[in-house]
Amino acid sequence: MRAVMFERFGQVPEVVEVPDPAPTEDGVVVRVEATGLCRSDWHGWMGHDPDIRVPHVPGHELAGEVVAAGALVRNWEPGDRVTVPFVSACGRCAMCAQGDQQVCERQEQPGFTYWGSFAEYVLLHHADVNLVALPATMAYGTAASLGCRFATAFRAVVVQGRVRPGEWVAVHGCGGVGLSAVMIAVACGARVVAIDVSPEALVLAGELGAAVCLNAPTVEAIRDATGGGAHVSLDALGSPVTMAASVRCLRRRGRHVQVGLLPLGDPEVPLGLVLAHELEILGSHGMAAHAYPPMMAMIEAGTLRPDRLITSTIELAAAPTALSTMGTVPGVTVITPQI
Repeated sequence: MRAVMFERFGQVPEVVEVPDPAPTEDGVVVRVEATGLCRSDWHGWMGHDPDIRVPHVPGHELAGEVVAAGALVRNWEPGDRVTVPFVSACGRCAMCAQGDQQVCERQEQPGFTYWGSFAEYVLLHHADVNLVALPATMAYGTAASLGCRFATAFRAVVVQGRVRPGEWVAVHGCGGVGLSAVMIAVACGARVVAIDVSPEALVLAGELGAAVCLNAPTVEAIRDATGGGAHVSLDALGSPVTMAASVRCLRRRGRHVQVGLLPLGDPEVPLGLVLAHELEILGSHGMAAHAYPPMMAMIEAGTLRPDRLITSTIELAAAPTALSTMGTVPGVTVITPQI
């Protein structure tokens, strides 16, 4: 099969021929019909993820069709249309037993701990725990954006952030995760302040319903726009600057949700402010497969439109350049390996 591979961190990948994967006993092989280009893929390519060993095939947001299943797989068979969370949970640890597969103690991640979906086929482990069935009406390109950015944003806004109608929500960084968070927060009845340095990204945020769009992470400007600070603020980019701004722009007893992947190292958190204002600091690490139904129902009803986030669709041959220039195209880029 064809796959996008890099042999050194930071070196532009190439499309090469590699052996087709075979299913493990409890896994499946999926023919990749669409896979998203995510900032996490860029972090991995740059060497920011300690789990990656070169040579490596990136890609973790995907949708496609099952073509082979292992002997222990009970719920899936060839021909099934599926997507999958980016966390491949084991299904057996204490966290999985209580339904928190997104923080599985023995988690794997396609595109990070093993080869991913920038390829014609991908192996997915523990299929009965992790696969999500796709409605016949959902396009593969739309479904590909769900496994990381959209599902992560959904849980960050709805579950971790506990966003309520009428609240102010600040979204720092309007890439795929941030734009997803804007759309979801608006659907929850919140008023959204979108912050980004890209005018094009802010135009998209406004089209998705953001009430205020700011072109710099200025704490004072956010406080002014929200009448004293955001109730909930999300760092959807992942940098020390945006993380600190997200915490500092909160009103008293506000909630910060860290969504964007931070580079290696622990940035300084303004803990004095956290203590004095009784702020909450929360993380959001994807969403378990069993938690998808409410999100899928909102998509099927048209309340959420992840397809509106897709601004570019490219073939596999264009993926190496797209990965190495990540961030230059606003919105979500989807790769179609079968074309």
